[in-house]
Amino acid sequence: MASKRAKIFSITTIPGFTTLAIITFLVLYAPIATLVIYSFNGGTSVAAWGGFSTKWYAVAWENSQVQEATLRSVFIATLASAIATTLATMAALGTTRRGKYKGWNFIYLLINQPIMVPEIVTAVALLIFFASIKVATGYTGLGYLIAAHSAFCIPFAYLPIRARLEGMDLTLETAAGDLYARPFTIFRRITLPLLAPGIAAGAMLAFVISLDDVIITEFVKSAGQDTLPTYMLGQLRRAATPEVNAISTALLVLTVLLLTAFFVLSRKRD
Repeated sequence: MASKRAKIFSITTIPGFTTLAIITFLVLYAPIATLVIYSFNGGTSVAAWGGFSTKWYAVAWENSQVQEATLRSVFIATLASAIATTLATMAALGTTRRGKYKGWNFIYLLINQPIMVPEIVTAVALLIFFASIKVATGYTGLGYLIAAHSAFCIPFAYLPIRARLEGMDLTLETAAGDLYARPFTIFRRITLPLLAPGIAAGAMLAFVISLDDVIITEFVKSAGQDTLPTYMLGQLRRAATPEVNAISTALLVLTVLLLTAFFVLSRKRD
């Protein structure tokens, strides 16, 4: 008599799963959908509908403060993601291209510390640290924001790069070594091209995290160094208009595009 096959448990068979899933998606995405809709509000209120209009997109586009904050945000995010991705790539190579060693878990914990520690704690620590440097040097430029964003973005770039390295086949690298290729040549001609999708995915994720950051930026920035998120926060504290909705929608579209590219690049390939 043939033995009966054990049934595989599926969470979708739990009573009420579909209803709970629908409610969860509504809670997550209904506010975002409302924001997008009200970005086309023709009135002057953030939440009171005054007819369909795209004028607030034009107002935001022509606002010199928005332009300045946007350029500053993109500049900081670009440099921070480049620095974070470079450091994350080196860290990933150092933690995956060799066997586990004493202190490996501690190093892994240090690399991912910004993700595990509440962001407000990191922001306060950076505020105190950079304040002492500002007093000693007198320098108050964007270097502090770039350094803070770079440090915070390292684990976000590290995780997809490390995942890519762990999924890579070592056959080509081993064959190149057997053919007396130098280690740097193997890295440049084989490892780096194979790792490129993971590096690109990590850089995109780091860019998005830096571009959207509010808490660390608010604590570290000096006067006149508003990024787009902190500018929007300042507007919400005053008499906010649907211009904030329009800016938020534009940021949402950019974030979705970058995250979509991130998931495409981070997929495992044969």
